[in-house]
Amino acid sequence: MRPHVHGRTVDGVTRCVHYATDVDIIAIRFACCDRYYPCHACHAEAESHPVVVRPRAEWDEPGILCGACGTELSVTAYRSTDSCPACAADFNPRCRLHWDLYFEA
Repeated sequence: MRPHVHGRTVDGVTRCVHYATDVDIIAIRFACCDRYYPCHACHAEAESHPVVVRPRAEWDEPGILCGACGTELSVTAYRSTDSCPACAADFNPRCRLHWDLYFEA
């Protein structure tokens, strides 16, 4: 069963009101609440607690959801590719600019 994605999504592939280009198709499982959100802004709007970035020690656990096919990837796998290893859907390469909001440096 596909995990639920919280936040103001605009379609079935996890695009949200903040990031909705063709390649904005991932959701991040936030370490602080163990919920998938499309982005940090969606998390901030929906939750009353601050973001806790995913510690390096948890990077090999499922933490990224491909919105195209529903595959869960580890943070390590996600950070090493530009597309889903299961369905080949392209991920937004500009997401790298925000990794510090989600993953321990």
